[in-house]
Amino acid sequence: MAMASHPNLESYDLSSLRFIMWGATPVSAGIAETVTNRTGIGWMPAYGTTELPVIACSPLQGARLDAVGRVLPGVDLRVVSTETGERVGPGEVGEIQARSHSLMAGYLPAAATAEVMSQGRYRTGDIGLLDSAGWLRITDRLKEMIKVRGFQVAPAEIEAVLHGHPAVRDCAVFGVPDGANGEAVVAAVAARTPVDDAELRARVAATLASYKRLSRIVFVPDIPRLPSGKVLRRALKKLYGCPSDS
Repeated sequence: MAMASHPNLESYDLSSLRFIMWGATPVSAGIAETVTNRTGIGWMPAYGTTELPVIACSPLQGARLDAVGRVLPGVDLRVVSTETGERVGPGEVGEIQARSHSLMAGYLPAAATAEVMSQGRYRTGDIGLLDSAGWLRITDRLKEMIKVRGFQVAPAEIEAVLHGHPAVRDCAVFGVPDGANGEAVVAAVAARTPVDDAELRARVAATLASYKRLSRIVFVPDIPRLPSGKVLRRALKKLYGCPSDS
């Protein structure tokens, strides 16, 4: 994000840089393409966790911006339904679970380990899909999913649509309690140039399913993030009078 908007990026000597990796939080295709266009350097996405360091990685040639790569040899990965816990088919979204010889031995206290294990596999808490060609795509964190009328809504999917608007510098989507629908979808937007919220709402409505439409947009100076780039959604909920659901 910072590289894409840096006013003097082209003035730096990046001749020693061969590729750029991302982690912790997905990077939208628009931001990635902006950085590549400005630097001439491509991306090599990868995926892992503290508990299982490397799960998937992209090839040096032919990496895809919509995926974190292919599952590495020695990693047994499956995608399961968040409702039933059963394995889902290629292209279907669910929770990513994996096991490998490099998986952690466990947490201290040991009781916490059972909470993240399922049939010997580590429950990553990440939502994604594995396509028929073996590419792994991460869509969001399970705990950050928004439930609208019984449907699971991934904030990152809506954020990607908003990021595609030239007036949007940064954004974050989160859920708030809603009596009629369970949760309502709200977007915090840091604008690069003035933009009407109706225009952004219409963009999302024209692109995504009706239950993913925005109920409200709040314009903010900046999106609160951790140093790793992860959005502080709980802070946004607190700032706008919404209780944390964590």
